[in-house]
Amino acid sequence: MIRQTAEVFGIGISLIFFIACSSKNDASKQRPRENPPTVVDVTVAIPKAVSDNIVVNGTVIANEYVELHPEASGRLTYLYVPEGKLIKKGTLIAKVNNADLEAQLEKSKASLDLAKKTEERDRQLLAVNGINQADYDAALNTVNGYKADIDYNKALLEKTYVKAPFDGYIGLRQVSEGAYVTPSTLIATLLQRDKIKIDFTVPEEYASSLKVGSIVEAEIDQTGKRRKAKIIATEPQVSQTTRNITVRAILENSNANPGGFAKVYLSSGVDKTAIMIPTNALIPDDKNNQVVLVKGGKANFVNVNTGIRMANNVEITAGIQPGDTVVVTGVLFARPKAPLRVRNTRTLDEFAALNNNQVAK
Repeated sequence: MIRQTAEVFGIGISLIFFIACSSKNDASKQRPRENPPTVVDVTVAIPKAVSDNIVVNGTVIANEYVELHPEASGRLTYLYVPEGKLIKKGTLIAKVNNADLEAQLEKSKASLDLAKKTEERDRQLLAVNGINQADYDAALNTVNGYKADIDYNKALLEKTYVKAPFDGYIGLRQVSEGAYVTPSTLIATLLQRDKIKIDFTVPEEYASSLKVGSIVEAEIDQTGKRRKAKIIATEPQVSQTTRNITVRAILENSNANPGGFAKVYLSSGVDKTAIMIPTNALIPDDKNNQVVLVKGGKANFVNVNTGIRMANNVEITAGIQPGDTVVVTGVLFARPKAPLRVRNTRTLDEFAALNNNQVAK
């Protein structure tokens, strides 16, 4: 009996020990596992001297450009479009059928000749009181009326001719001789290429340094050669969406194709000290730009204001203080107040070299 009691007691003790261990294991399984710290590379924000030079994109436009349309509707009876060739101002390019207008003009001229003879006879009769003043005034009015008709017909005839308004290169022919055209019909384009204009936009903070007559450098082909262009005008109004100003410069003796791409290099002429960070450390947002700072071993997201941009770096005008540790790589994996583990601390030049190596590969 004692032996049976002891066995029962032992089994109970074992069962309690097993239940306790199972509960412990279940509790350990239910406990959430902590995520490991995000591995990042950082740089220390240090003010450095930078040259306030920027590179902006521009568009090449012709010094003069026009689309050639007829002013009158009708059938083309003459067409001269030497595609891609230089033509002189006043060259006749197209003519719309104007036989009816020419006939009307000849009729008005004949009527004018008769009216002049009548007016001359009436003037002689008026001198000897052969007719009254009213009859002579009617004859003179008839002469003036035919003169006005002739001027009107000449104006209508002039609308049937399409002439080159300036010296320039004519584009591709869009119609054929014999086609029926209207004022909306495009015959060809005409543009000047000896001088080209470059339109580009810059932040409004550069408005004070971009004066009419200032010189900028422009790159308009793939050779990398820069040429000097002179600013001839600036848009007086700042864009409300981009806060940029449109500037126009002119480049002499160039054969660049209008509509092409241009790079414009300009400087405010002032060197300054600024905090620069790698461009890929910046997190763009709809309203604000953000960067991630390492504080107390955790990620701290802060809003920043940006200034000039360079090839690999961007200026921070507000939001970062000298000595702050800025996350450069691993930004996308960082979470607010989440732990971070700094793998490397690099300078701006080291990050730039890494980016250049990646691009080369």
